[in-house]
Amino acid sequence: MSNRYFIGIDTSAYTTSLAIIDNEDNIVLDLRKVLEVKKGQKGLRQQEAVFQHINNLPLLIEKMMMEIDITKVDTIACSNKPRSVEDSYMPVFVVGKGQAFILSKILGTKYSEYSHQEGHIGAGIMGSQLKDCDKFLSLHISGGTTELLLVSNKKNQMSIDIIGGTLDLSLGQLIDRIGVELGLPFPCGMEMDKISQRGNVLNLNIPISLKDKTWFNISGLENYFKNLIKDSSYAIEDIFATLFNTISILLYNIIINRHIEYKLDDILITGGVSANEHIRGSLYNKLSDNNIRPYFAKIPLSTDNGVGVAYLAKEKFSSR
Repeated sequence: MSNRYFIGIDTSAYTTSLAIIDNEDNIVLDLRKVLEVKKGQKGLRQQEAVFQHINNLPLLIEKMMMEIDITKVDTIACSNKPRSVEDSYMPVFVVGKGQAFILSKILGTKYSEYSHQEGHIGAGIMGSQLKDCDKFLSLHISGGTTELLLVSNKKNQMSIDIIGGTLDLSLGQLIDRIGVELGLPFPCGMEMDKISQRGNVLNLNIPISLKDKTWFNISGLENYFKNLIKDSSYAIEDIFATLFNTISILLYNIIINRHIEYKLDDILITGGVSANEHIRGSLYNKLSDNNIRPYFAKIPLSTDNGVGVAYLAKEKFSSR
């Protein structure tokens, strides 16, 4: 196959993304614009996010048209919903879906749709040994999702079953709510990660409990850590280090429980929270010590992006 381009568009809750890869998995363009959140707010309402995507995406498309030879575009793909389950829907994805469909018609290219979650998994598979793995575990941890998944990827037909995760907040929400409490700009994870590097894990009896081995609630942790902050007895960097250590322990426990049940040694960990240095390092070491092979999306591809969607489209149409 001559050098062809595969475009991926993703309009998630907080990032407008447009990416291009070629048929050898080289990233040609990775354009993103993070949505603006006013100081003190804990996020955006869907209508606010939709409005920003509507403004952002034409700018990314314009830049793309200036950067590439559009006659080489083979496929345009997009994320069309949060997850690959019935009734999964968020208005933000309508923006990317509509623009991608129009572009494919104008340029006369193939068109394909995937869930946002599939895009995260695609970004992690690309360039890893998981490309040739028919079945593996995956952990998707982000601002909107905290789920342990059983992924089947036979002949580029991906199916996903949810086998664990949170029952209330996502881990990204937990982190952001604690960060906003301290006046940090939303999203707070990256800044909290930097601050935590100066801290030490506190020796505290933190309440952690699992339901049916792989499900858990974390609203109690939100209250616990907010109370630690209000108490003023501990340094903020130590509180953050302890928070991330607690999260890594929770995640390790649900992974190890399903590893024992399913006897699968490979796990892909992706989503914005997986870019956290403490969580990433802790999970890698603990899982490796238990003969589980952890794979992480590269840090730039852990957060929301269009690369994974472009990759899935390339795999689908290049294999025919």
